[in-house]
Amino acid sequence: MTGENLPNQTSPDQTSPDQTPIDAEALLTAMRRKQGTWVEWAEACQALQKAGQTDQAIFEATGFEPIQQNQIIVAMQVYKSIVQVGINDATQTHFGQRASDVLYEFRILAPSDRATAAEFACDRKIDMDEAREIAKAMKDFTRLSQPPAEFTSHPGDIMAYFAWRAAKQKTDLQARSLLIAKGLKYAHSVTARRQVEGLLTDFSASPAKAAPRLPVYRLETDEELPSVLPVVGEMPLTLADLQAVPLYETEEPFGIVKFSGTGAYVPVPGWQVIRTASDPLVLLAISDQLPTRLPGNVEQVLVVVDRAQRSWDADSYFVVANEANELEIQWFEEAPAGSLLGRVILVMRPKKILDESYTQELWQFEE
Repeated sequence: MTGENLPNQTSPDQTSPDQTPIDAEALLTAMRRKQGTWVEWAEACQALQKAGQTDQAIFEATGFEPIQQNQIIVAMQVYKSIVQVGINDATQTHFGQRASDVLYEFRILAPSDRATAAEFACDRKIDMDEAREIAKAMKDFTRLSQPPAEFTSHPGDIMAYFAWRAAKQKTDLQARSLLIAKGLKYAHSVTARRQVEGLLTDFSASPAKAAPRLPVYRLETDEELPSVLPVVGEMPLTLADLQAVPLYETEEPFGIVKFSGTGAYVPVPGWQVIRTASDPLVLLAISDQLPTRLPGNVEQVLVVVDRAQRSWDADSYFVVANEANELEIQWFEEAPAGSLLGRVILVMRPKKILDESYTQELWQFEE
């Protein structure tokens, strides 16, 4: 399919939101023929999208699937950020020609950490799966309140540290040996290598602290499902007072109330854990988004967080913000370096309704 047949392309020359004219047909042709580098394809793809092309239209014209378009655009942004921070020529040349999938995994890191990780990945010829592990390790390492002095912030030492820590917790000799070998493979500094080598003669094990159970409740009875009603005010009242009450509707499965304007409220049972919270608020989540998988089917849950409780506790889960300022629910075995935004005090699952039509019947008699 040629560019002029695309539904979202009105002419070969289009204009991006910043009024910069682009030659859409030339960009589509270059992508279709794989002309240039992946960075140029990403720039072309981004320009086309900003000019109004949909990812599906670009796919039909070039063969670049929407998920691939997203990957190379994000990888391009990572590439430009590490070039701006400063990387060696070998790393810049390497990633300018290939391995966009590796750079994509470094998106969760700060720009300076991305640059360090990219140079390490280039030097070690690291693939996508290994890059994902390195990125997660580097992110977790920054959350340690007191990083061990023997391990530096170099990516190799960080990987060695987590391998060393995991090996210390293993009693199975085979699993322990594999982790020690992994630690020695990555260790960058002399002190880190010595720390890992120490496990070759020290066979004592320190079992890892198990993550606590999430405080999960499930609504069981109709009495636990309160209704939320708008309040007009105190008598005497006028017609204007009555008309000022906004129309609202409830959304299942928790009866969330939404109305015109900003704000929404949700009814929750008056359990003691809710009553004693100083500053509770609710996050909506899908159960498989939680750090610990809940048994049963995947379903929507309410996560109640007390913003007043920001002191670390090894037996609790907390809400934190990642580098992109997105909220995450995490458990920390040790006090994290970053600030805590609140403690999870309750995860509420919806009431199970075996026969939903039953609740709609006006009359039900027992015989």
